[in-house]
Amino acid sequence: MDPKGKVALINGGARIGHTVALTLAARGCALALTYRNSLAAAESTAAAARATGVDVLIIRADAAAPAQVAAAVNQTVNALGRLDILLNLSGNYERAPEPTEADWTAAMDSNVKSAFLFAIAAAPFMKGQGGRIVNFSDWLPVSGRPHYRNYVPYYTAKAGVVGLTQSLALELAPDILVNAIAPGPVLAPPDLSPEENEEVVNATPLARWGGAEEIAKAVMFLVETDFVTGECIRVDGGRHLL
Repeated sequence: MDPKGKVALINGGARIGHTVALTLAARGCALALTYRNSLAAAESTAAAARATGVDVLIIRADAAAPAQVAAAVNQTVNALGRLDILLNLSGNYERAPEPTEADWTAAMDSNVKSAFLFAIAAAPFMKGQGGRIVNFSDWLPVSGRPHYRNYVPYYTAKAGVVGLTQSLALELAPDILVNAIAPGPVLAPPDLSPEENEEVVNATPLARWGGAEEIAKAVMFLVETDFVTGECIRVDGGRHLL
C-alpha cells in the first residue's frame, strides 16, 4: 500500500507515536490521533504533521471503552473521508511485584482490549479497499522469554497481542493485513541510570538503543507490504539472541 492519500488512525503512543505519525505524514498520509490524557503531546504531533501539508484530526478517547472507540473511528471516517491504516500503540508498562486483579485488568485493557476494540471498529471501513492494522507487542513474549520478574500482567497482555494479531490476520484476510511489532531497547526511560544504560547496551548485540525511527521503519514496511500478514517483527537490535 502506498500511504500517500490514505488515512491512518494512531491509537496512543505519545513518544514513539510522534515519530511514526510524522513519518506517515511525510509520505502524504492524513492522520487521526487519539489520546486519553496526553493532549499536549497529541497537539504537538498534530502541529508538526500539519506542517507537512496533511490533514490531522485529534480525538479524545478511552481506548478500553467500546462506545468511545467506535465514536473515534466514525469521527475519523466522517472527517477525513476514509480509513486505511490502524496503528495500535496504546499500552502500559507497569511493574506488579504482587499483582492484583486491578493490575491484571489494567494491563489487559490497555494492551489487548484496546487493540481488539479498535480493530473490530475499523475493519468494516477497510474491507473492500484494503487496509493495514499494526499492533504492538514486546520482544520478550514474542521470544518466549519472561526474563524479568514482577511483570506478569504486562507480559501476559503483550503475549495476548500476538495471539490477537494472528487471529485477526486470518479472520480479515484477504482484504486487511494484520501484523505486529515487538520493540526491544528502543527508547531509554528518562530516569535510567548510567549503570542501567550500560547494562542494556552490553546485552544488545547491536550495542545501542534503536530509537523511535527504527520503529517507524518497521511500521512503513508493514504498511507497504502486500504479502505479509499474521507476523510479529522484533525490532530489538538482536537482544533476543542472548
